[in-house]
Amino acid sequence: MSQQTPAWQRILVLVAALLGVAVTVSLGLWQLGRGAEKMALQQAKDQQSALAPLDGRTLGGSADSVANRQGLIYRKVVMKGHWQAEHTVYLENRQMHGRPGFFVMTPFKVAETGTLVLVQRGWAPRSFTDRAALPEIETPGGEVQVVGHLAPWPSRLYDFGGVEEGPIRQNLDLALFRQQTGLPLLEVSVLQQGPALEGLLRDWPVVASGVEKHHGYAFQWFGLSALIALLYVWFQIVQPRRKKRTA
Repeated sequence: MSQQTPAWQRILVLVAALLGVAVTVSLGLWQLGRGAEKMALQQAKDQQSALAPLDGRTLGGSADSVANRQGLIYRKVVMKGHWQAEHTVYLENRQMHGRPGFFVMTPFKVAETGTLVLVQRGWAPRSFTDRAALPEIETPGGEVQVVGHLAPWPSRLYDFGGVEEGPIRQNLDLALFRQQTGLPLLEVSVLQQGPALEGLLRDWPVVASGVEKHHGYAFQWFGLSALIALLYVWFQIVQPRRKKRTA
C-alpha cells in the first residue's frame, strides 16, 4: 500500500503553485501595460506629426516656454534663420544605412525671434584613413530655410566620462555646450528633414515602439503561468488519483 503525502506538504506545494501563478500573471500583465503605454506614445507622436507645421515664431515667441516646447515635440516646423557654422559638432559612431559616420549638429538662429536652437542636420561618412578628418559638408551663409520637426536633445551613447571638447565628440551635453559656446540654446532640437544635400543624408532611422517585444514577454510569462498550473494539476491531482485507482 502506497504511503500518502502528508497534508502539510500538499498545502506547501499548493501555496508555491499559487504564488508562482500569481507572480507570472502579474509580470505578464505588467508587460501588457508597458506595451499599451508605448502604443499610446507612438499614437501621440503620429498625431503630433500630422498637425500643421509650426513657424519660427513658435520658438522664443511670447507664448513660448519649456512646458510648451515639450508639448510640441515631434511637431513639424519650418523656420528661417542663419547657421552658426563655427559651432558645428560632429557626433561620431553614428550609423546610417549600416555605415559608420557622424551626425552633424549646427546651432541655428531663428530669424523671427533670435532664438538659438540646435539642428540635427544629417549624417556624413567618416574617413577610414584619418579618424580626425572632418567630413566635407556645406553650410550656406545668409538666411536659409530649415524644414524638420521638433525633437529631444540628441541621444547619448555610452562614453567613459570626462569633458568633451572640439568638433568631434561622442556625445553633446547641453549644459557644457552652452558654457563652451556662450549660446543660450533651447533644451530641444530640430531634426532636419529633406533630400540629401550639402554632403548630408537625412534618412533618419525610425525608432521602433517596442510594443511587439512587450507582447512577446507577456506571452512568455502567461505561458509559464499556465505551465505551473498544469504541472500542479498533473502531479498533485491526476497522478495521485491514478495511483489510488491502480492500488
